[in-house]
Amino acid sequence: MTSPAAPEPNAAFLDAIRFDGRGLVAAVAQQHDSGEVLMLAWMNREAAAETLRTGRVCYWSRSRGALWRKGETSGQEQRLVEMRLDCDGDALLLLVEQTGVACHTGRRTCFYRAARDGAAVEIAAPEADPAALYGQR
Repeated sequence: MTSPAAPEPNAAFLDAIRFDGRGLVAAVAQQHDSGEVLMLAWMNREAAAETLRTGRVCYWSRSRGALWRKGETSGQEQRLVEMRLDCDGDALLLLVEQTGVACHTGRRTCFYRAARDGAAVEIAAPEADPAALYGQR
């Protein structure tokens, strides 16, 4: 006789998330103490559950079709401070402690371009060499 499975930690919160038809939800990462918006990525239920369970932010990589633990290659990790769900249940806000840069371009934030006089103007320079973080691509 098998014993019943233990309930999933954070199941009530995870059940409140409205994942899209692909099983994904948008997740915006924001530096918890400064309010700086760092990046937008996607989570499936497994990534959200792992993030809540471990405190280390995990996303779903649409290009790789696999879980992606932020910083596993670059060392630029995100530690979860708090996960919030929006009013419609279809977007997450991750308040994080970012180690180093968040963007694969070597910038602190992925939002480094602004609309200025009708053009996309870079407003932040790289802080790290992407080749040093990820190797040659």
